[in-house]
Formats: sequence, C-alpha cells, structure tokens
Amino acid sequence: MIYLDSAATTLQKPPAVARAAAWAIQNLASPGRGGHLPARKAAETAFACRQAAADLFGVESPEQVVFTFNATHGLNIAIRSLVKQGDKVLISPWEHNAVTRPLHALGAEILIAKAPLFDRQAQLDAFEAGLEARPVAVVCTHVSNVFGFILPIEEIAAMCRRRGVPLIVDASQSAGCLPVRQDTIRAAFIAMPGHKGLYGPQGTGLLLCAGEAVPLIQGGTGSASVLQTMPDYLPDRLEAGTHNLPGIAGLLAGLRYVTARTPETIGKREGGLIRRAAQGLARLPRVRALQARDPACQSGVLSFQVEGMDCEEVGELLSRRGIAVRAGLHCAPLAHESAETLESGTIRASVSDFTTQAEIDRFVWEISRLAAQSSDATRRPSEKRT
Repeated sequence: MIYLDSAATTLQKPPAVARAAAWAIQNLASPGRGGHLPARKAAETAFACRQAAADLFGVESPEQVVFTFNATHGLNIAIRSLVKQGDKVLISPWEHNAVTRPLHALGAEILIAKAPLFDRQAQLDAFEAGLEARPVAVVCTHVSNVFGFILPIEEIAAMCRRRGVPLIVDASQSAGCLPVRQDTIRAAFIAMPGHKGLYGPQGTGLLLCAGEAVPLIQGGTGSASVLQTMPDYLPDRLEAGTHNLPGIAGLLAGLRYVTARTPETIGKREGGLIRRAAQGLARLPRVRALQARDPACQSGVLSFQVEGMDCEEVGELLSRRGIAVRAGLHCAPLAHESAETLESGTIRASVSDFTTQAEIDRFVWEISRLAAQSSDATRRPSEKRT
C-alpha cells in the first residue's frame, strides 16, 4: 500500500518504536506504584521520554512535559485551564474540532481571525485586529490539518505576549516536522499527538505546560496519596490514573528518531514530496490542487478535488488501487468554510519521512487515470444527445 494519510496517523514507524512498545509490555509496571524493579524501570522510561521531549521542544524542565492520550486531550486541559463560560477566545480560521468543540461546550464567545488561505500577512493582520477585542486567550493551530498551511506562529505568539494574552498552540501537524520550541514561542500550552510526526503509538500525546493548569480528570497519581485533591505540581497534577507505558516507551523511540533526523530535515523532505505531488496534479485537467505559491507556507499536506467526482468516491477508488488518502471534511469544518470547500470537502494526501518519490509519482498517475475516466463519463451523455 502507498500510505498518504500521515496527517491522521503515521502508519509507517521506525522499527525501534514497535520493539520498545513490545519490550515495555513484558518488562514495565507503572511509575510510582511500587519500589520493585519493574516499577522503577517504568519511572525511568517515563522520565527519559519527558527529558527527550523537553530537549527537542525547548522546555525548561521535563516536569513541564505532561503525558496525554492525544492532542485533543491536551487541548481540552489547556482550554479548560484558561477559558470560562462567556469568555472571548480568539482562534484561527483553520482550527480542528479538537479546539472548536471544547470552546462551544464551555459556552465561550468565539472570535475568528479570518484570512485567505496561505496568506500569512493577512493572517497576522487578522490576529492583530482580533486582539483588540481583548480575548482571555488565543488558540491557534501551527499547521492546518486540511491544507498544510503553516501559520506564522512565532509572530502570533509575539503579538499575544505584547498584549498579555495567553496562547494555546495546536502542534498536531507540526511537531516532528517543523521547529516547535517552547523557549521561542513561549506559549502557555503546546499540545501535540504522539502518533503523527513523532512516530509514536496511537493513544499517546504531550502537553507542554508553561501556564497554570487545571486537571481534567481526578484520581490516583502514585504520589501525595493522603491528599483528596490533585497534587499542585506537574506533571502529577494532570496525570491521574495508570500511564500507557508501552505507548510512552514507543513514543520515546519515536522522539529519538526525530531528534536524530531533526524536524528541519524531515520537514524539508516532506515539503519537497508534497510540492512534487502538487505540481503533478496541477498539470492534470479537471484536478484542482490547493497549493501555496510560497513553499514556506505549506507543509507535507495537500488537499485537492477532481471535477465531476465526489471526494469520498475518489478516496474509495484510490483505496482500491492500493493508495490510502483521506476524503471529506477531516474533522475541521471551520477550515473548509474558511477556504470555501465546506460543501464539497477535499481529498487529502499527506506524507511522512517514509514516503518515497516513486510513491508520489504513482499517486499522481492514478489521479490522472481517475480524472480521465471522469472526463469520459461527463462527455458521453452529451455525445449521445447530439
């Protein structure tokens, strides 16, 4: 299979990830749940993972690295730590439901910094204008999961600091393939999944905490057991219950892979592959590829449409040809509304460090075949009438 759905999950992992997860199942107990060797090994592995993440993402202390189930889990913690019912919150027009649904559930007043797709200056101007409304927080994705648009997150963060407004960053599509540094961005929270650009197992994620955090769930932590409130220190305050140690061990292996390769190297490779795909699709009749003019504005994610064909149909036909993509709204209706693709949706191709040029060329060739078939099917009824 040619796997082009890494924006959802990187199916192809470094071999060390699976080995680490399997080793953990056989050898690790739970941190803080005993003084025996399996518990101690578990604690050492968890700390090593926090330290690897702190080093990669410029976090001052490994204790500020909190384990989550995914980015959605981390975003919920961050949003509920800063936002109350009726509060104004400024967001980008490219946000995922992992941001918009928690805000709606809280009854927040959502302000959208509307700007055209791939226009970084217009996006900055929109945030500057939105901050005039004095929101209690800003939530911004680093990269659109639908279009691969790389938002100017460092500049947005600087705006927020000047206004004294805390920033929450969704790094779901940037962690591992773009520079994401807490010591540069200085956000209150940065949330990321383990199973995408960090090449870890599903069910893992990280929340980088620089702000005051409110627990999302309550329970045992293996520490301060006499207290009937959650501990007031990180990471224990946000990590109730038993850790996913096989996932954490696998995530540690993924972090080590990304660190060795460097996000900059991975991102450059992925960007080159997606430009190759976009250029190939742009040459095809009846195919619309949503590509940034400036390569620095787009990551390894590309949305496209085939004229006369339903997006879900294209996804299914590609699957039958051994190519995995995602079609539809990608859990981000706001992004589609902003790009005027809400009614139709898009087909999304997304690459990883394991995608090859040959796979991209095969993908473009298969799309050319589908587009030609669509063109033939459209012409035939007209030919019969004449």
